[in-house]
Amino acid sequence: MKNNLKVLLTEEQIQKRVKELAAQITLDYSSVDNSIRRPVFICTLKGAVYFFADLTKNIKRPIMLDFAKLSSYRNGTVSGDMEMQSDITTDIEGRDVIIVEDIIDSGKTLKFFVELLKKRNPKSIKICCFLDKKERREVDMEADYVGFDIPCGFVVGYGLDYAEKYRELPYLAEILDPSKA
Repeated sequence: MKNNLKVLLTEEQIQKRVKELAAQITLDYSSVDNSIRRPVFICTLKGAVYFFADLTKNIKRPIMLDFAKLSSYRNGTVSGDMEMQSDITTDIEGRDVIIVEDIIDSGKTLKFFVELLKKRNPKSIKICCFLDKKERREVDMEADYVGFDIPCGFVVGYGLDYAEKYRELPYLAEILDPSKA
């Protein structure tokens, strides 16, 4: 149902911004004396995988990669309970960590994840998100690196899905009528 989609960001716009973010992160993790800090990039699955792959292959410094899968689930009428479905395998104590997220919406899941990682004593934690929906924020959570600020609306493509559909689109689109998706 591609006629139910409105393109918000083209593949070219996305790739240009990803390269800009990668250049900034590369610069931020290179010290003045040219010694190299090797941050651990953590991909939040599944939505961030396309962004994560493009971002990390454009980083011009040694890095480590890891993955985590979190879920916000509903129990009756209560929503927002968090669970870790798949944890990272890297010891992050004393390490610089960059969480790579597809979208920050309410911020609740990301806040849960950051608090969980802080208990493991990393040197630092930064957040890099592809999309930021600030007007939907329910908790105090800000990204250090933001691809694009977007308004409310249900978006798909470039890793983001609707019922496991549309992830493969190389662009970002808004679903005009979710009942027809």
